[in-house]
Amino acid sequence: MNPVRTMQAPLAIPSFYAMSFALRLIALRRERGLTQQGFADATGIHVQQIKRYEADTSQPSAEALKKIAKAFGVTTDWLLFEDAERGPDEDLRLQFEAMSQLTPEEKEVARAVLEGLLLKHVARKWSSPASGGGKA
Repeated sequence: MNPVRTMQAPLAIPSFYAMSFALRLIALRRERGLTQQGFADATGIHVQQIKRYEADTSQPSAEALKKIAKAFGVTTDWLLFEDAERGPDEDLRLQFEAMSQLTPEEKEVARAVLEGLLLKHVARKWSSPASGGGKA
């Protein structure tokens, strides 16, 4: 097994982004040229457990996810979440990207405004009649 080959950056192949964890794991393992046994050896996870993950009959623990992410050279978020599942909506993405150009002081103001807006949203949710006003 070539350890350099297993530590490549995540692939930017769009078809990976619509896959379940099991299918993504299979595709990545095959792309890296590993057998299930080779993958088990690289991660320290028993081959039977790898087979269960790929059959989608078992989900990995946090520790197993960490081992898998290290073996593939990807993040656990990349393994678990589809492309747009965790990020901001597309209409906010550009604004968040533009914030990287702000000064540290401007970023702090933006952070405070966003936090205030989120707290207001949570308070409104708890006090609305539909939610029962937050009362048990």
